[in-house]
Amino acid sequence: MMKSTHIKLSKDALKSNWDFLREYFKDKKLSAVVKGNAYGHGIEEYVTMAEQCGVNHFSVFNAEEALRVQQTVAENTTIMIMGAIEDEDLAWAIENDIQFYVFNMERLHAAIKAAAVTGKKALVHIEMETGMYRMGFEQSMIPELTDTFKNNTDTLVFQGLCMHFAGAESITNYFRVKKQKINFKRALKQFKSLGLEPNMIHTCCSAAAVRLPDMHYDMLRIGIMQYGFWPSPEILIEYLNKYKTVQSPLRRIISWESKIMSLKLVPPGEFIGYGSSYFAHQEIHVAVVPVGYAHGFSRSLSNTGHVLIDKMRAPVVGTVNMNCVVVDVSNIPDVRINDKVTLIGEQGEQEITVASFGELSSQLNYELLTRLPMDIPRLIV
Repeated sequence: MMKSTHIKLSKDALKSNWDFLREYFKDKKLSAVVKGNAYGHGIEEYVTMAEQCGVNHFSVFNAEEALRVQQTVAENTTIMIMGAIEDEDLAWAIENDIQFYVFNMERLHAAIKAAAVTGKKALVHIEMETGMYRMGFEQSMIPELTDTFKNNTDTLVFQGLCMHFAGAESITNYFRVKKQKINFKRALKQFKSLGLEPNMIHTCCSAAAVRLPDMHYDMLRIGIMQYGFWPSPEILIEYLNKYKTVQSPLRRIISWESKIMSLKLVPPGEFIGYGSSYFAHQEIHVAVVPVGYAHGFSRSLSNTGHVLIDKMRAPVVGTVNMNCVVVDVSNIPDVRINDKVTLIGEQGEQEITVASFGELSSQLNYELLTRLPMDIPRLIV
């Protein structure tokens, strides 16, 4: 069955992004963060493309995402769970050499038990609380952690020491981020003073990787940048100013398309769609596109959003419905049923970016992308 809408993913754009990231971050190991269904791009499709670009380390949020990556990647690829994993899934993770964050003693002891059952060591990354106040061990727990690792060398590997910055993409968080840096460095120093060191250290997401080179350590967890987006306009401007350029080196790999389902003439004096949010003051020609808020096209785009048809912009008129949207095509000649509609992407010299789409709908890039339903087909082009 054909779907009413589909997403395209560009292999060339992705290769360009990874070439840039490797050159920009030099010799640092890079982990591709594919949580949130690979930021809406589709885990299976994206991971396949990324492996072809030489990526061999993927970070996910939970065990379900880890399984999807594992079922897609080659055997020598590393998978790291940064968030949720149930105790009953720990044995599976350990058996399959899947690494995972530990941020409380309950999970650490559960990992020890699961490792004893499987006969393999658990590859754990200790997450420190540095000021994010979400997950992580307090520095006061370091002596107990050290003793636990030293007493369980047959079941535990101190694979990593890590943290997460609370908003490195915005200068308004400068003092908070600075304090986090200090706290993490203190924790690392204390571990070393107690005779325990991790195999690797990692602290940076995309924004922190750009803004905080002194916190790069051994690996960078690259999320939004690999997909062709900057963490914030502020980070982009900082990059452009630093390198005295006006062109972003990142390329968006995603585009979103549908087609015209129906055409209709609306006489003057009539309302369009549900309610009375749009009144036709004159005769207008409208097209119905089979995409609505059930597909991630936000209702806040009612009477404000645009699509591209025949290389021209067509404004949304009326309220965005669950499964369709109506657009004004009065100024687009020779419009026909089944003409291509671009919701995000380019047609000719016109473009609707995720950023502009997001600003109109009051959604962040991250939010808009991850809300794209998983059942929309993702096509690699």
